[in-house]
This record gives sequence, structure tokens and C-alpha cells, in this order.
Amino acid sequence: MPGQRQRQQKPKHPKEKRPATPTFLLELPLVVDPGQATRLRAHLEAARQLYNAILSQGQKCLRRMRADAAWQAARDLPRTQKTQRAVAFSALRKQYGFTEAALHEAVKGLRVGWIAEHIDAVLAQTLATRAYRALNRVCLGQAKRVRFKSRGRGFSSIENKRNDTGLRFVLQPLEKGNAGFLLWNGDQLPALIDWKDEVVTHGLRHRIKYARLIQRPASSPRAAGADEEGYRYVVQLALEGKPHRKKKHPVSTSIVGGDLGPSTLALFPQEGEASLEVFCAQLAPDARAIRRLQRQMDRQRRATNPENYDEKGRIKKQGNKKLRWKQSKRYQITRRRKATRERKLAAHRKSLHGRKVHEVHKLGNTIIIEKISYKAWQKQFGKSVGLRTPGMFVDMLRRTVASTGGILVEVPTQTTALSQWCHGCGKKLKKPLSQRWHHCECGVGPVQRDLYSAFLAAYLDPADPIPSCARYQPYWEGAEARLRAAHERLHQRANEGQSLPRSMGLTRARARLPESSGGPPLEPAFLLKREGLEAWAEPLEPPLL
Repeated sequence: MPGQRQRQQKPKHPKEKRPATPTFLLELPLVVDPGQATRLRAHLEAARQLYNAILSQGQKCLRRMRADAAWQAARDLPRTQKTQRAVAFSALRKQYGFTEAALHEAVKGLRVGWIAEHIDAVLAQTLATRAYRALNRVCLGQAKRVRFKSRGRGFSSIENKRNDTGLRFVLQPLEKGNAGFLLWNGDQLPALIDWKDEVVTHGLRHRIKYARLIQRPASSPRAAGADEEGYRYVVQLALEGKPHRKKKHPVSTSIVGGDLGPSTLALFPQEGEASLEVFCAQLAPDARAIRRLQRQMDRQRRATNPENYDEKGRIKKQGNKKLRWKQSKRYQITRRRKATRERKLAAHRKSLHGRKVHEVHKLGNTIIIEKISYKAWQKQFGKSVGLRTPGMFVDMLRRTVASTGGILVEVPTQTTALSQWCHGCGKKLKKPLSQRWHHCECGVGPVQRDLYSAFLAAYLDPADPIPSCARYQPYWEGAEARLRAAHERLHQRANEGQSLPRSMGLTRARARLPESSGGPPLEPAFLLKREGLEAWAEPLEPPLL
């Protein structure tokens, strides 16, 4: 019940450092009137300018530090001398003021004038921390550059680092109405709280660490809850504890092996049924409608900016000088319509990923997969990866498994090479990506390549991720029948009309068998040769590959 929630504890002395505790998020929509929306946009604009200012100052410190000869000398130190490298880089950071504490001091001189009326000191420190993290990624080689927030792009979120001053969320006691408000710069923004929702009730029983305000675009200014600029506002609460787990999402203690593809997922639990499925099979993007909107935007842009195109219709090259683009109201409406379609598609994809994560977690809380370079996949399978987002699925799976005490193990592909290894003879044989079946001379196979890799991952020792023949022999006899059943279910879906990717070993043209040919039935050996080993029959002689 709402009245049974724990009351907010008084914060400790600022000098006392709290121990690290688990954190989860709860999001609540806000009710904002036109005057409050105008003031919120002004606050976010001030935050944008302050963020850009501290980002520019930190970038100057970074450039001066990297131009120093001592920086190159520190980089030339062998990586085996970790202590010497750490001391050298730390001294350079302190010398040039490229630390989080130094940016906190620098932001004090930038928060002056009208910006100080919108952004308090604590929020300025969080903006400095945000800028430092962006710059530190460039410093460590994890990013090439930082991105300044333009006025058109806007600044869509701001957060505090505690809940007792500035931007904070206040929850009334039960006798006073049991309502919640976000307080910021004299404005009191009521939150919509559904106390019948078990997730909301569970979250508001925990201590609030800090609040985050988020501005999100709506489909139009006429959408429900949107302001005159077409934005909605929500508050995210960072709560101390673990997120709520519904009863319909049980957790198993088994071990699950997985093989991840750009658009497929093969699973083999030590206890349960194996499966090979398409990521987000229910996701149906209307590519033609999105393409029409893109072409409409291009026509509107050309009509509004004819001076930016040459006689052949190409964009003029101006060197380092940027072209100025004007945007008509109709162009902005079309762009918003396209963004709405993309946003709905992303929300549907995230929902499907969450559902699949719970299905995997139901099979086991120890998941073993190979460590994949998703950036390499983006270059090679850009369309599939952009639509299915396997990296996002892995991130969600990692967080969900960790919240219940489980673990997601990512073994290196260089040592395991599960798709190339055979447990029968222990040999490694490179296979091209077009070869979707494993069939070894030692008698193992034919077996679908992804399913076989998932089986090998399920019984792999994470502490020693080197496959061993003796480890798999006791399990292969029972596993082969489960792998065959998974492939038969795959065939059944194909025969029902589901379009399957070629990586499953069943091309679209070969997915379905003829219902009735009118002649004598085909021999099993001929079926195996024609259908790419799809029948999983046991012929007298090994099938031809």
C-alpha cells in the first residue's frame, strides 16, 4: 500500500561519503502548464550554454596537455609498467587542470550573470562532470571528438547529484494527499503517480538519491501532455535498492549457452529446450513510408534553400565554411512526422528486447556468450544491426541478470572459436560465413552452426575458456536430440510462411517443401542434398556437403 512506504531518511553530513549501493530508475510523467514549460525551456537553454562553455574550456586543457612532450613520453612507457604510466599521466592531468575537480572549480567562474539565475552551483557541478566524461573518452581514445550542443539540437536532460537542494523530488505523506512534485527554481511540477502499479509503488518505497528532468519530443504540439513547442517532460528518479521483479518473470539457476548473430539468437540451456530465433521478429518497420518522408524533406529543403545547390542539384562545397540552411514550417512538420515513426519503432524494439531478456533469464541466470565487436558488425551488417540492435540486447541482458545475482560471461572468440571447433576430434577448421552447417569427418553432425556453438558455450568453463573434448562427450548424446528438435521447429515456422534469414541455413527459396509433387516420394539422401541438410534424417551414408 502507498502508506506502507519507507519515509525519506535524513542525509548524512556532506563530508561523509556514502558507500556504493545498487541503483535503479523510476520514470514518472509531469504535468506542466504553459508558463512552467516556458521557464523550463529557459532553464535548459542556460544549461546548454553553460555545458558548451565548460566543454570548450576542458577541450583547451586537453589539447595543451596532449601537445606537451611529456605526454608522448608517458605514452612511450611500456604497458607492463602500469604504476609509472599512471603516475606520469596523473601528474600531467593535474598540471594542466584536466581533472573532474578542476572543471568543478572552473565552472564557478562561468556560472555568472543571467546563467546563475537559472542554474545553481550543484547543477553546474553535474554539468562539469558530464563534460569531463565526454572529454575523458577522447583522452582515452574511446571517441574521436566531443559534440557541442547546438541550439537546434537542444539540451534535453539535466540531473542533480542529491535530493535535498535545487532540482529535487518531494513526496507528500499519506495524510496530506500522497502526491509527488518536482521542485526547481520556484516551480512545483506535479507528477502523475499510479499507486495501483506495483512497479511505481515498489520504487517510491526506496530512498531517492537524485532526480533527473528529461524533455522529450512529442508527435505534435497538439499531442496529449505536450507544450506549445511539442515537448513532454518526465522525471527520472534514481532510487537506492534493486528494481521490482514481477511474479510472471521467474528466475532459474541453470547455465545457458548463447550464440549471437546480427539478426539471430541461438540458445542452449543445460536444462530445457534449445531454440534458434530471429531478433525482434515482430518488428515491422514501414521502410517505404519512412523513405517517402525522407524524399519529401529533401524536396522541401531544396525549395527553401536553392542557393545551396549548383546547376546539377548537388550541394555546393564551401570548404571550412558551413552552409546556412533555412527550415520552413512544413519541413519541420515533416521532420517531426519522420521522427515520430522512428521513435515508435525504437520503443517497440526496446519492448521486444525486454521481453526476450526475461525469456532468456527464465532459462538460467548464468549466460555464456562470445565477446563480439558490434562496431565491426555495424560496418559489415549495417542494415540488420541497425534494425535489430544486438548490442542493446546484450546490455539489457547484462543489467537484468546482474540485478538477481547472476552473471553474463563473454568469452574471447580468439581462444574459444566455437563456430570452428569440433568436440568429437578437437580440431579447428575455419568455415566461411556462408557455411551454416557443422559436419566433421569424425561423425559429429550435420548440425546447424549457430545451435552447435550455443551447445559448446553452455558447457564451457568460464574460468578456463578453452574447449575440451572430454568435457562435451557425456552431454552430446542427449544434446543432439534437442538440437534436432530446435531445427524442426525452425522448419515448421518456415513452412508456415515466416521469412527467415539465410544465416539460419534455410534460404527463402528452399524454406518450404512442395505440398504434393504427384510423383513418388524423394529419397532422404536427395532431400538432404537439395535442401541443405534440412531434414536432419539419419541416412545410411554421410550426406554430401
